[in-house]
Amino acid sequence: MVCTVQISSSNGNANPNKGSAAALAAEPIPEEFSPVEICGPLSPDVTADEKLRSGNGEKEIVLGKNVRSSCLAITEPEADDEVTGEREAYMASVLAKYRRSLIERTKHHLGYPYNLDFDYGALAQLQMFSINNLGDPFIESNYGVHSRQFEVGVLDWFARLWELEKHEYWGYITNCGTEGNLHGVLVGREVLPDGVLYASRETHYSIFKAARMYRMELVKVDTLISGEIDCADFKQRLLQNKDKPAIVNVNIGTTVKGAIDDLDMVIQTLEETGFTQDRFYIHCDGALFGLMMPFVKRAPKVTFKKPIGSVSVSGHKFVGCPMPCGVQITRIEHINALSRNVEYLASVDATIMGSRNGHAPIFLWYTLNRKGYRGFQKEVQKCLRNAHYLKGCLQSAGISAMLNELSSTVVFERPQDETFVRKWQLACQGNIAHVVVMPNVTIEKLDYFVNELIENRPGWFPDGNVVTPCISNDIGEGNCACLNHNRV
Repeated sequence: MVCTVQISSSNGNANPNKGSAAALAAEPIPEEFSPVEICGPLSPDVTADEKLRSGNGEKEIVLGKNVRSSCLAITEPEADDEVTGEREAYMASVLAKYRRSLIERTKHHLGYPYNLDFDYGALAQLQMFSINNLGDPFIESNYGVHSRQFEVGVLDWFARLWELEKHEYWGYITNCGTEGNLHGVLVGREVLPDGVLYASRETHYSIFKAARMYRMELVKVDTLISGEIDCADFKQRLLQNKDKPAIVNVNIGTTVKGAIDDLDMVIQTLEETGFTQDRFYIHCDGALFGLMMPFVKRAPKVTFKKPIGSVSVSGHKFVGCPMPCGVQITRIEHINALSRNVEYLASVDATIMGSRNGHAPIFLWYTLNRKGYRGFQKEVQKCLRNAHYLKGCLQSAGISAMLNELSSTVVFERPQDETFVRKWQLACQGNIAHVVVMPNVTIEKLDYFVNELIENRPGWFPDGNVVTPCISNDIGEGNCACLNHNRV
């Protein structure tokens, strides 16, 4: 594959925003809104045990310390502020500068799985209302300013996607993807109170958080080089705990490598080790790819026709909701163990948070109606095409890169410049970084990124002599471009 890119001082093509936004983005960004170091120098009383190093150690996070680099202070209004309007003018100025910084940061957004290609102008009319979905989505409470009718419509759509009939499912719109995982694990724990939680080492941290919160016994399972769960190791772990039920987290796209655990192989492994369906519970964490995979040809299906207990996805990722939210679906037979009557609501509650953002279901409903299954299928195909394009560009430039077959997450060698990493908001882990190709990530934006990476890379090595590091342990020998593994 040949990747032709043009280095240019203009980056307009990379800007996903339109109209006057481009002109605003050209103005300097005030210091308080610029990307800066999270931490300054460590104070003398901080020991090595109190700090965590990220990647190559250039950025330090100090435990037990509030270290801030910038702050927009809140001050009391002066007596004559209401008359002069100075405070309103000041706040308007701050917000205008902040908007310009958002435009600039959005232009260089590549490392995190958020779809920034959306327009919800039609929903601005609802901003004046305090919409709160309290308690069970299917039982109306005394609080009347809610959006349950939208919430249930969204839940029905996802239940159809995952092949569960209306009378067989229960679910709700969560406040984030982590809440969906917390709820899925909680349902599993309530169904199997003495169960052991199994999760691969590349599982999202929220599953490990759930284990700590619920004081559950946790077993971490090894992964393959792709990031997928190693079912051979999984089998050995199960055999060590045959006397206890299994609560299993299955990743439908891991956080760093975008790897998809083989759900059928997980189920087969459970059955081969003697776990009947009444002795295991499977939660599927589909934060990003749980919505993409149904539209990928040859991809294995996530469906409730298989013996799974719950599925969760994030609404602010592939769907493109502008605020964090998610969808959690489980079997209705499981939810009675969690439901509690709440008299003052005149409802019951089996959710984690109770109060939920009532605007989120409306945003999700609006997008699902506009795009539908066919619209999402087109966007998925575009993302996969562009991800393969990016991988080809990187490899053509002699940069190690990996892309799992069913994923849009391109993994490559970590840039050796934290300024570059922060500018492009790359997610990094150890020796690797990744770009998550979302619907708003265009070929032009990828060309702009690759050009800048190629242009800056020699400056990260002594005398400009690029030495490609070996990251075969992270992405496999076949994807590594170092001198020992480059087969070109």
